[in-house]
Amino acid sequence: MRLSTPFQVEARLILASASPRRRILLQTLGLEFEIIEAGIEERPEAGETPCEFVMRAACDKAAAVSSVNHASWVLGADTVVVHGNRILGKPKSPGEALNVLLSLSGQKHLVYTGFCLKNTEAQVSVSRMITTEVYFINFSREIAAAYVATGEPLDKAGAYGIQGIGGFLVEKINGSYSNVVGLPLCEVMQELLGHKVVMPR
Repeated sequence: MRLSTPFQVEARLILASASPRRRILLQTLGLEFEIIEAGIEERPEAGETPCEFVMRAACDKAAAVSSVNHASWVLGADTVVVHGNRILGKPKSPGEALNVLLSLSGQKHLVYTGFCLKNTEAQVSVSRMITTEVYFINFSREIAAAYVATGEPLDKAGAYGIQGIGGFLVEKINGSYSNVVGLPLCEVMQELLGHKVVMPR
């Protein structure tokens, strides 16, 4: 049985991201939107904190796509996994993935997502950053190696996917679950509903 969507999109909505996880999160709500990749290089600048970086990257993505889609509502977002003030990107090798996972064993790390909703024609630009604390269980090198062998960590920032096999590593979280996946749905929907981009049916 297919469930009907509780929302309808009232204006052209563009997701300025190629992330399959963000796409799936928005599709779960039944929202109709287009995907236009911003083509922004996601790399922190010198002296930039992780929080500053995700906000800048999210706003840069939204601005780049909005600059050629003036009347559309553009959603840009960026997510980073941070441990000890160090941004943990996607591992470049199984060995790096193993080392990242072992460094997180029994530890707390943070996931930051910045997002920006922009409409150039309406002169609207709102941005927010959401933080989630993630606590890992203690696990052995053998368990970490078995997880790395699945291949999942190689495509994930922080070397794990909470929505996939890697969910077994997570003891608890404080904050938004969808934020860890890549988009804080509660806060994003607050902005979409508040600006009447999306309305309940």
